[in-house]
Amino acid sequence: MARLAAEVGLSRAAFARRFATLAGEPPLAYLTRWRMITAAILLKEGTEPLSVIAGRVGYESEFAFARTFSRAHGRPPGRYRAQTRLRS
Repeated sequence: MARLAAEVGLSRAAFARRFATLAGEPPLAYLTRWRMITAAILLKEGTEPLSVIAGRVGYESEFAFARTFSRAHGRPPGRYRAQTRLRS
């Protein structure tokens, strides 16, 4: 976030306030939501291992990815993949 703030000539705090005003949520919440939406699409449509998907959406740790995904979607990524494929 510091790099984005510097790019637009704002402090981190000013950038976060401006972003939240324009986007309706803080930058990190927006990024996390975007990552989880993208991960859900990759899980539903692809066959890559969870570790690869975690890396593709910006997580170094598969555990951290799985924990965040579970909070966002109410179930772990492996179960989400299995259940969404059954419905398709």
